[in-house]
Amino acid sequence: MEFQSLSRFYLLLSLTILFLAPFHAQAKIKVTYCDKKADYPVKVSGVEISPDPVESGKPATFKISATSSKAIYGGEVVIGVSYVGVPVHTERIDLCHEVSCPVANGNFLISHTQTLPSITPPVRFIISNKLS
Repeated sequence: MEFQSLSRFYLLLSLTILFLAPFHAQAKIKVTYCDKKADYPVKVSGVEISPDPVESGKPATFKISATSSKAIYGGEVVIGVSYVGVPVHTERIDLCHEVSCPVANGNFLISHTQTLPSITPPVRFIISNKLS
């Protein structure tokens, strides 16, 4: 089964990236899946954040290395940011703006750059990504 356009599929990839935020020593990035028993069609092999640590008010690049067992023809990446369990930000990004679509099965890289607001506090955040 090949993945269809955004309106036709949900990829069911959901991962959590835990990182120590902006003004502290370098963070270790931990990747976990929301459902540890699920067989996700996309497997995340690594996450890189640059610069590390991230600085508020300056651009930061988030790179997610992954492998897909099927071709991906479109979709969106949903980024949710939580602080002490409370959602503080949600963003939706067109997958095809971050990678060339269709994405062939096999290894691929999603790279997204954005500037954190200058008022971002120097605390630990949990960032959840869902590719749908």
